[in-house]
Amino acid sequence: MVDDFGASLTSLAPATVDAYRRDVAAFAAWAGRLGVEGPASVDRRVVRRYLAYLGTRQRASRSVARNLSSLRRFFGWLRRTGVITGDPTAGLTAPKGEARLPHVLRADELHQLLDEPPEGNDGDGFRIRDDAVVELLYGSGLRVSELCGLRTGDVDVVRSIVTVWGKGSKQRAVPMSAPATVAVSRWLDGVRSTLTDANTGDRLFVNRRRRPLTPRDVRRILDRRSASPTHPHALRHTYATHLLDGGADLRVVQELLGHADLTTTQLYTHVSRERLRRVVDATHPRG
Repeated sequence: MVDDFGASLTSLAPATVDAYRRDVAAFAAWAGRLGVEGPASVDRRVVRRYLAYLGTRQRASRSVARNLSSLRRFFGWLRRTGVITGDPTAGLTAPKGEARLPHVLRADELHQLLDEPPEGNDGDGFRIRDDAVVELLYGSGLRVSELCGLRTGDVDVVRSIVTVWGKGSKQRAVPMSAPATVAVSRWLDGVRSTLTDANTGDRLFVNRRRRPLTPRDVRRILDRRSASPTHPHALRHTYATHLLDGGADLRVVQELLGHADLTTTQLYTHVSRERLRRVVDATHPRG
């Protein structure tokens, strides 16, 4: 029933659906080895035993909590569809791990990504594409899935605005930085048309196979341009933190990032405070 469950998650991002499916499939495999015949045979004791099993596998508290969240969603769906009458996850809690602060790139790391890319692909136009990709990730704080989903009509280089479809198919308009506007304009001004074909469609960015750019392609771009492994989300974290460091209102940052809940955005205030504290400790005579 895992496939049917995954198909029911129509309002979630594909990556989130995949995570739910993996978690539920892992539980189903474990329960099968235990001799559990089906969902109706699962009770609270079985679920609690599974969470304990994850703990013995050295899973982090956050990972255990995520698995429980996936099972809650799965068994809630089973109850709503009439497969089971009770929810074995009701009332269960998982250990809470310490919240990890988002990773913010240092000035030298950001400089290398944006201003000192490696040589090698200048002649084929993909250096121009890479410039536009990195500038948009940092200059507009886009999620990598949002960037890969952009279409040519979503970018207005005259007004320096990019229209983004975020989580839950929510649309928002985000300003582009001046460097991002220049980089995207260079990509659109004749370069993109030489690297696309009939199979590309109207996606803004393409890979070397002339297909729409994927998150994995973006990871490869960053790996080529950085000295150490850098996740695309680190650029989004850096964007948000730099805005708050510069005095931006928290509500404005929430809107720019497309966060449904302000508490998600508030995490960046902790990052900003920690950064300021490190500066004071390093530079003040009595720090």
